[in-house]
Amino acid sequence: MTAPLPEPGSLWPAILRQTQHALACGALRPIETTQTTVEDANVTFLVRQVSSVVRKEADRKKREAAPPVNPFLPCDADLVVADIGDSHILLLNKFNVIDQHLLIVTRHFEPQEALITLSDFAALFVCLDQFDGLGFYNGGPEAGASQPHKHLQIVPLPLGRPGPSLPIEPLLAAARFRDDGIGTVPGLPFLHAFARIEGSRETAAQRASERYRALLDATGLHPVDAGRQPAPYNLLVTRDWLLLVPRSAESVEGVAVNALGYAGSLFVRDEAQMRTVAQLGPMRLLERAAR
Repeated sequence: MTAPLPEPGSLWPAILRQTQHALACGALRPIETTQTTVEDANVTFLVRQVSSVVRKEADRKKREAAPPVNPFLPCDADLVVADIGDSHILLLNKFNVIDQHLLIVTRHFEPQEALITLSDFAALFVCLDQFDGLGFYNGGPEAGASQPHKHLQIVPLPLGRPGPSLPIEPLLAAARFRDDGIGTVPGLPFLHAFARIEGSRETAAQRASERYRALLDATGLHPVDAGRQPAPYNLLVTRDWLLLVPRSAESVEGVAVNALGYAGSLFVRDEAQMRTVAQLGPMRLLERAAR
């Protein structure tokens, strides 16, 4: 039997209902944060001090000492928001720092280093069609992925207050494009590729998938085979554009960086890391984590 897609207008209310349920039963365990802003390179970076990084490191050490466990097979039913067609499930992120942080998980195991498929983009745009959000992908452990089971992530916009919907948004207006529509953003001092998604919302997933392949080529990440990425990277996706950043290191001076860092949102575990970000500068930190 084919799993139906969420009805138009139904997904956000379902997310809110499942959040209430998961909080009530203890399945959802939000991490309290202290947020500050750091001005750097014409971007107002959001920096949240959290304990989840410490917890993630502890969990990683436990996994290394014990047989591997896939939290998505089976997934916690109390965190399930909806089926997204036959191939994906929408889940609440169990240890969320940002409210309504969601995971778009493949129903059957695929490795996180697999290329993002048209089916993956279709599932993402089912969500983006119903609420304004930022989709992102951590392509491998060096890019911030903590689980080997393929999953995209999405957080609602705006990402934080004050400032624009996304901290890096002011830089994107200056993007320069080649004739094929692939561009770069002068304010980003690291290897990257940027593209806009134009046309109707009905074809957005197809166009995003095509642009994604072009971004891989533009940054030299030519797939070794038809289904696997050749190197780690982060991808950001909105209704209107994609940004791809190849990665070289999972952390810089102990500060972990995932795709949200390249949107202008960083996470630190203590005051020492907060000082590191302020002294080094968020943009320099991102540059050192990229290629």
